[in-house]
Formats: sequence, C-alpha cells, structure tokens
Amino acid sequence: MVWIPFWSKKSSEDATTAAPAEPAKCPVDHTKMKSNSGGACPVDHSKLDPRTNMPANLSATQRVPGQKIALPTERTISSIPQGEEESSGLWEYPSPQQMLNAMVRKGHKDTPETDVPAMVDVHNFLNEGAWSEILKWEEKYYAETGKQPRLLKFTGRPDTPSPRARMLELMGGPPPFDRHDWTVLRYNKNGDKQKVRYVIDYYSGEPEPDGYPSFYLDVRPALDSVGSAYDRFSLWSSEVWDKAIGRGGRVG
Repeated sequence: MVWIPFWSKKSSEDATTAAPAEPAKCPVDHTKMKSNSGGACPVDHSKLDPRTNMPANLSATQRVPGQKIALPTERTISSIPQGEEESSGLWEYPSPQQMLNAMVRKGHKDTPETDVPAMVDVHNFLNEGAWSEILKWEEKYYAETGKQPRLLKFTGRPDTPSPRARMLELMGGPPPFDRHDWTVLRYNKNGDKQKVRYVIDYYSGEPEPDGYPSFYLDVRPALDSVGSAYDRFSLWSSEVWDKAIGRGGRVG
C-alpha cells in the first residue's frame, strides 16, 4: 500500500490538467445562449481530444454565459512528458478559465468563480505528485534504458471505485474523492514500447495546523498484466523485508 501525503499550498508551477470522467457535454448553457452569445454555440461538438475527452477547441479565453468575473487565461507547461515521441514535448496546464469551462461542462454550474484559481492550483499540484510517484515505479525501467516514461492519456473515473478502494471502504476506511487512470508509455531495454495503466485514488486528509487541507494519493500499476502484478508484489515484499530487519522502506 502506498500512501503519499501532499499539501495544497499554492504553486502555479505544480499543476496539471484534470480529465473529465463522463462523455463530453457542451460547456455552454444553451438556455442562456440566445441572450448572451447571439444564439451560436462556440463549441464544435464534433471534435473531442481523445487524450482528455475534452472539446478539442475549448478556448482558453472563451467565457461561459453568465460569467461575472474575468479569470486568468494564461497556461503554463508541466513537468510531465506527453505523447509517444520526445518531440511531443510536455503536457500543458489548463488556465483557470478552462477549468471553469470544464466544471460547467460537467454540470457544476454553481462553482464559485473566485475559487477557481485555487482549485487549479490544488488539482495541478496533486497531479504533479501523482506523476512523481509513477516515476518511482518506473525508476528501474528508466535505469535500464535511459529513456523517461511518457504520459499518453488520462481519464477521470470518480464514479468507478477501484477494487482496492472498495475493499478499504468495507474495512471502515474513507472513500476516495476521485480516481484517475493514467496510461504511461514505458521503454524497455530491448527497444520496445509498452503501455502501462496506473490507477490513482485521491483521498482527503485532516487539515494541516496552518489551515491548508491535506491529501493522500494511492498510486500503483493496474493489475492487468503479469509485469504490473510482479512490480506490485516486488514492492510489497521489499517493504515487508525492510520492516522485518529494521531498515526504513522505500516510500512510494
């Protein structure tokens, strides 16, 4: 079991995109469209980004109808490599305006606009932490090849608890507030590429003394291949052995 605490202190440099869980719906409230946008929907419903299930042309500057305050539209670059080639670069973070667009699209039309920048900071920080934990799992493969893993796509699945989350809840533990499945591209020493799915459960912790909320991430390879099962068993057995001989085990 890997429990990693993260604290949501603002960090505009440590944030990443949130992926929606359900099939994409229009972020625009069509009941207000006639009076606010002249009747034309600004979203092209035929184009979705397959990596995130978001409208591919969801603008970084397009306001939702009825929006009262201007939100930042600047986007920054994450530390997470994207795509199958090194030339694909890094994942780009969403702007607060895009985050509001996504929240409205998911049905959260009452989201306080003033809270959105902080929501972006927290969510992005957590996802940077998730990638950091994935790199620990991928460390031995990177050591063999010298090539870092890359994030191909991610999917939010808050309404589909993982088997481990369900088991922990049956044992009296709290349910996670979110779940992501991330597909990572791994390079093997023989030159092949392998797609590996990771499951990430997000839990809320007790507030810190300074008032900041805390979070715990349970990050591990999905049990859908022999290699992933071996990796999980190897980590578990090594931690048990370290504790048995009184040596500090690896965190993550």
